[in-house]
This record gives sequence, C-alpha cells and structure tokens, in this order.
Amino acid sequence: MNFKRSTTSMAIALMALSLISMTSIQQDAFAQTLGMSITATADKGSDIITVTGKTISHLTDVTFNITSPSGNNLVTVDQVSPDDNGEFTVEFKVGPTWTENGFYEIEAMQGIQKNSLYTLHVLVEVTNGLTEKTSATESNLETGIFVPNQTNVTRDSGIEIYADAVVGSTIIEITGQTDRVSQDITLTVTAPNANVVSVDQVSPMLDGGFTSVITTGGPLWKQDGIYTVTAQQFEDPKYTASTEVDIKDGAVIPEFGTIAAMILAVAIISIIAVSAKSRLSIIPRY
Repeated sequence: MNFKRSTTSMAIALMALSLISMTSIQQDAFAQTLGMSITATADKGSDIITVTGKTISHLTDVTFNITSPSGNNLVTVDQVSPDDNGEFTVEFKVGPTWTENGFYEIEAMQGIQKNSLYTLHVLVEVTNGLTEKTSATESNLETGIFVPNQTNVTRDSGIEIYADAVVGSTIIEITGQTDRVSQDITLTVTAPNANVVSVDQVSPMLDGGFTSVITTGGPLWKQDGIYTVTAQQFEDPKYTASTEVDIKDGAVIPEFGTIAAMILAVAIISIIAVSAKSRLSIIPRY
C-alpha cells in the first residue's frame, strides 16, 4: 500500500514537472516572436555600408539579401550570427556588381524564407559606386507582436515641416525633420488657386533635419491668399507634410499671434496715457 502511494506521488510529481517544462518551452517560443530591428548607415562618398541590428531570437542566424534598384539583380548575400544579447553587425562593400544608380534594398531575414521569424527592409542610395549619406532603420521591436512573413513593419514618426518668415519679407525659410535620411525631400508650393508656383528638392542631414529657402514675388505669386508648402519624401502618407503661409502683394503676412497682440496692447495703452496727460495739461489752473 505504501509502495503504491509512493508510486502515485512520483507520477504526480513527474506530470507537474512535465507541465512546467512545456510551459517554459512555450514561453521561450513566444519570446522569440517579439521582433527585430536593423539600421543601415553610410557616409557620403563611401563604398562601405554598415548594418547593425538587434533581435529577440539570438539562436537563429540573420540572412541578408541586397537587391539592385531595378529589382532584377541580387548583388550581395551574407549571413551573421547574433550574440547572446541578440545584437549583430555586418559590413557590405559596394562592388563591381553594383552597376545601377539608385536605391538598393537590404533585406534582413531571420529563419527559413518560407517561414521566417522576421523580414525587414531598408534602402541605401548608391551613385557611381559610392554611397549617399544614409541612416535608415526598420523595426518591429516596439510592438511586442509580429505576424510571420509580414514585411515593411515600421513605427517611424515620418516627416514634419515648419515655415518661418519676417512680415513684409519675400523670403520664407522652411525647416523640417524626417526619420529617413536616405531619400531626398521634394518641396512643392501651391497657390490659393491650386497652381504650383515653386518646386525644390533638399537632402536631409544625418540627424534628419533639412532646410530650404523659398523666394516669393514675381508673376506666379501675384494671387493674394494662403499658399501651401508640401514636403514629400515617400508615397507613404506619414512622409507627406504641409504648412501654410499667407501672401499679399508677393510678401508674407504673419499670423496675428500673441506677440502682435501684446505690441498692439502696449501701443493702445501708450496712446491712452499720452492722451490723458495732454488732457490734464490743458485743464486751466485756478
């Protein structure tokens, strides 16, 4: 009887241990679906592209495929093993097979192609065998949830622009910020009648900032009203932003903001004070 009781207790203990082991394995499997991020950086006029990244699953190698701008040529294939922290670094040298000018797509894939854990893409521009300044990131680490075989997952903030000008000036300074520096930004100015009056292109700096100067005046700026300045970097709506400027007689009309109101208030108070003082000075004295 005691032997049966001991056997039963041992069986229950083994069953509990098995359940704990299965739970642990399931947790590990779930932990391996939390995402990966990659960042490609390059200096202008260089032939070296550095890709750094981090993945939750450090047990599986990361495979890289680099495709030409036309999408017809696979110019480079490489593979790297993440360290114990899930971090990895790899360098690519622009070689003789990089014959096309344009944006080369770097694909980072972890796992078997038809059942990969993660697949991410970044773009690097190459002109005449040399890179443009680049700092492009693709990531799904922030979400904590990832659908296998889903590509181009990003949590980027996109692009934003601001307009600054002095009252009566014919110069408008456009400043902005983008989280992608590998692609030029097109600035388009549209008149109140929807006609395009100016088009410009600017390259973002390594920190994502960009600046452009727009000169008003001339026959294209003869209509009074609100002119819209639009910045577009990609087809994605997150990379299209706009700001408005009020133009009259070819010059900038500033918004009637807080500072203008304060100046007006001070002017009115000064006028009242001067008027009151003048009135007192003409009162006859007895």
